Amino acid sequence: MISATYRAIISSDWNQCLAPCGPFDFIAFAFPQLEPTLADIFRQYTGNRISLEQAARQVRNLLPDPFTEEQMDAYLDQSFVTYPGVPELIQWCADNHILFMINTTGMIGYFQRIFAKKLLPPVPVLSAHPMIRFQELPSDPARIVELYETRDKARNTGTLARCLEIPTGKIILMGDSGGDGPHFRWGAEAGAFLIGSMTKASLGSYCREHDIAINLRFGPDYSAGQVPDVPQERQVNFMDLAPRIEKIAR
Repeated sequence: MISATYRAIISSDWNQCLAPCGPFDFIAFAFPQLEPTLADIFRQYTGNRISLEQAARQVRNLLPDPFTEEQMDAYLDQSFVTYPGVPELIQWCADNHILFMINTTGMIGYFQRIFAKKLLPPVPVLSAHPMIRFQELPSDPARIVELYETRDKARNTGTLARCLEIPTGKIILMGDSGGDGPHFRWGAEAGAFLIGSMTKASLGSYCREHDIAINLRFGPDYSAGQVPDVPQERQVNFMDLAPRIEKIAR
């Protein structure tokens, strides 16, 4: 149950947006032979060539056994990483009555273990895919919403904003790829503030095709198809967004 009063909402993607990793990296860690196939599936659904549910079905069929908490923990212990300033920004939002919602095609179980291991500050709401989900824990976000298609990001953000009576002008959406396109399309129509983080060509193409203006491009901009600049990405500090977020939340 969410009872706090919030001034604004940030609804953000996770993979390659707040963290330099993909939603299937933990599977590739446990089963390295699957990495090329998983990377191809990721490119297909973030480029809107297949649906998220088609992608999830393909990944399910690749797994020889159910993915375990022990396998997830082994991955996180060795490989968990965010872009600089992400944990600090999440905590800053909590301290300043701004709801930070992780809204991602990643797996619920991945975040359950992150919060159980205290690798991130708590978030009130998680919207993610239920393909891998573990037993409920006290460390879980207060509200976990299941997401089955990329378009569900918009539905879950809108539902939360209505429940908390947050005006759409105080909603901030953050995404990086074409999979965030439907979320941005909804946000543009509603009057939300749109942040492209490490903006990929697939998101740039989607926004051009649907006449969507990205309000702020944060970090390296690859929307014209530039080669990723990982060292430059690692220089980006997400706490630099705090003044802009505060201005919107007023």
